[in-house]
Amino acid sequence: MKKEQVVNCQFSVWYPIFKKHTIKSLILPLPQNVIDYLLDDGTLVVSGSDHNTQQTHTNNSDSDAEEDIQVKDDETTSTVTAPEFPEFTSKVLEAINALGGRVFPKLNWSAPRDANWIALNSSLQCNSLSDIFLLFKSSDFITHDLTQPFLQCSDQDSPDPAISYELVLRKWSELIPGGEFRCFVKENKLIAISQRDYTQYYQHILKQEAPICQAIQEFFSQHIQYNFPDEDFVFDVYRDSQGRVWLIDLNPFGEVTDSLLFTWEELTSGGEIAQQQEGPAFRYTTSEVTVQPSPCLSYRIPRDFVDLSTGEDAYKLIDFLKLKKSQQEESDEEEEEEEEENAPQ
Repeated sequence: MKKEQVVNCQFSVWYPIFKKHTIKSLILPLPQNVIDYLLDDGTLVVSGSDHNTQQTHTNNSDSDAEEDIQVKDDETTSTVTAPEFPEFTSKVLEAINALGGRVFPKLNWSAPRDANWIALNSSLQCNSLSDIFLLFKSSDFITHDLTQPFLQCSDQDSPDPAISYELVLRKWSELIPGGEFRCFVKENKLIAISQRDYTQYYQHILKQEAPICQAIQEFFSQHIQYNFPDEDFVFDVYRDSQGRVWLIDLNPFGEVTDSLLFTWEELTSGGEIAQQQEGPAFRYTTSEVTVQPSPCLSYRIPRDFVDLSTGEDAYKLIDFLKLKKSQQEESDEEEEEEEEENAPQ
């Protein structure tokens, strides 16, 4: 996998080529101050000035001003400044409204699929900039895009291409996971197709194996083949209930991309899969016995912590606050006792 292949898989490169065959989307340049904020390891503090934001503090009526939030621990009280991006916020809200009020966000390559656990609805659906920030700041996939997009490239000795980072907003669509498939292309030949959500068993895939495979092959030959800058790449598709196939994403042909039900050794060795003449190898979960846990589970944190951080479980939050208050009172009493003991007689 070369750095040029990674560059060619940026959304803004392939979207104009295949715009007619994918979901409507808008692309906004990502300002440097927003990039800096996304990479800041400090506490997540999201401005409440954009529309429909969930807040735990009072809005500042001046959209250009920064909001100060008091954060107190056992020893110190500090002020955390909530960043404001008024111009960028306005552009994002305008784009969201133009796409129907609900969007699926991503950067040049990745979506924050590893961070849906932190959203109140456990979904990547967003209707405000603060929704997007919450997901992006919680995602290792997004951090990888911003810091190490060429990490697994073979031409490490060559200089990294300049990247202009972009926020991609895609019109929200209710996609059934059982309709998503990942397709592997080598030397402009479709060599393999994998069920995208391989952790689940979908009976309709078993029953419709032949028409699904045929529909994807026809879509590839009619719309994708020879139209993409590289001859080795991976593309994701969605087959809807009417049998129509839609392009969802394009990825580099290499280990940075999940090979799902295949291994990269199989896909690159030139063995049985690459030599198939009758059509691509098609793999899917064949029974409930083989169902596996989601690979994104490793990015999650305990549910109790999520409930507390989002306020989703009010009783847990109240109990937590009572506990903190009790601990603070005990600490204050201990300090007073120590002062009395150490006081001069």
